[in-house]
Amino acid sequence: MKAAVYEGPRTVTFKDVPDAKIEHPCDIIVKITATNICGSDLHMYEGRTSFESGRTLGHENMGQVVEVGSAVSKV
Repeated sequence: MKAAVYEGPRTVTFKDVPDAKIEHPCDIIVKITATNICGSDLHMYEGRTSFESGRTLGHENMGQVVEVGSAVSKV
């Protein structure tokens, strides 16, 4: 899958990363259909935090649940 990867202040690239997988019983995998950045992402983008190079950016997502862990009873 593609991901927005932080490379350093004001440098974000789109890279192929491994597909998400269920690792814990409470995990949920969502196929993202729409996404955007928010104000807190700008702190990382501008280098005003200790966000490490190589990490994936973004948390404002919408999508379709495609898999759930064994402990998930409601989404």
